[in-house]
Amino acid sequence: MVEQKSIVLLVDDQKTVHMIIKKLLSSAPDIELHSCFDGTLAVQCAEELQPTVILQDIHVDEVNGLDLLDCYRANKATAQLSVIILSAMEDVESKAEAFERGADDYLVKMPHPVELIARVRHHSKAYRNHLERNAAVKELECERAKLSKANLELKRLSSMDGLTNIANRRCFDTTLEREWRRALRQAEPLSLIMIDVDHFKLFNDGYGHQAGDDCLKAVALALAHIVNRPADLLARYGGEEFVALLPHTDVDGALTIAEAMRSSIEGLQLPHAYSTSGHVVAVSLGLASIVPTAEDSAAALIKAADEALYRAKDTGRNRIVSSQC
Repeated sequence: MVEQKSIVLLVDDQKTVHMIIKKLLSSAPDIELHSCFDGTLAVQCAEELQPTVILQDIHVDEVNGLDLLDCYRANKATAQLSVIILSAMEDVESKAEAFERGADDYLVKMPHPVELIARVRHHSKAYRNHLERNAAVKELECERAKLSKANLELKRLSSMDGLTNIANRRCFDTTLEREWRRALRQAEPLSLIMIDVDHFKLFNDGYGHQAGDDCLKAVALALAHIVNRPADLLARYGGEEFVALLPHTDVDGALTIAEAMRSSIEGLQLPHAYSTSGHVVAVSLGLASIVPTAEDSAAALIKAADEALYRAKDTGRNRIVSSQC
């Protein structure tokens, strides 16, 4: 495997130092040296070059090399670069301050070429590893975000009816269970409306399945415009049956919503020449309302609404029958 090059930016105002460092690194073909003689341009040079290591004199012209460290770390493009301080000062205090200010290493001028090359290679490798880890973390975060988005979409699709794009039976069952517990806990009314498209089999047989699907889509869309409060749920219950779950709603409120549904579907004026009770598509609705107690059950609410629906169909269709549980 070909070793990656170490890109070194030497920041020093003395040309002699640059010549010496170049000579010290000359035996390492994997190290590429670049020079910056002006401390005021050091951050710009580092930002443009993106070296793997900065060799930074502790003083460059009138610029304090440790202040430059602060500038590197404050700049997003250079914040993570490896910085080795070069200094003629060997005192412990100077070294400690350099490390405290963010230096990665400290070398006393002039280091032995073997030591200099080894440290440059070490810090270059560490910096490249850091970049690779960051890239891997970013890629992992991106994949996690994609997975989370996919899971949310899967959850949405699993709770949606594929034909009408409203909630499906599974979503209804889950929501009813949750809302039943809440209504029981808070002693609030919960209403349920069962909706059935009148003579839908005759419509389907007469106009064809595609027309039948289009009819169900139109009915679902019209109902969805009525059942639109945040807590309400409209779902396809099965076949040509729909159901509306209305939390915080008593029988009078549910009747108002049911009538809005009935008149909305009739108002679509979808021709139904095969109907035995009218000339346009219409719906029958069965309504049940309850303030749950410990003795009641969600199944009893469904049964009451279903029985009311059948009474509506038996007594002429295109009408509402209500039941108080």
